[in-house]
Amino acid sequence: MSRDTLFLLEHEFADPEYGGERVFYCKDCITIEGLLATFPERAANLDVIRVPWPRPRTAVVAAIGEANQNLPALVWAKEDGSHGFANEIEALLAALAERHGFPERHP
Repeated sequence: MSRDTLFLLEHEFADPEYGGERVFYCKDCITIEGLLATFPERAANLDVIRVPWPRPRTAVVAAIGEANQNLPALVWAKEDGSHGFANEIEALLAALAERHGFPERHP
């Protein structure tokens, strides 16, 4: 992995826990989608992968392990060959600002 990879949930999905008929979106993923759309020149430096709602989320598991399927998630290669990641919204926003020059969210 040479570029940072951003995993997002697909824009809309059904959740079987709610009968599978209602359609939802992930508020944190939509926040990140807004950043990508607003700053396309910065977004161009990321590999973005959209995954379906149900677990296991195979691509995410392959990148950062079964215990880390919370999305959105930003994954990057570290110098020692391991991977760093952020999959909590505040840490992810901070990583996008630090690693890719996105503006910081105002407190």
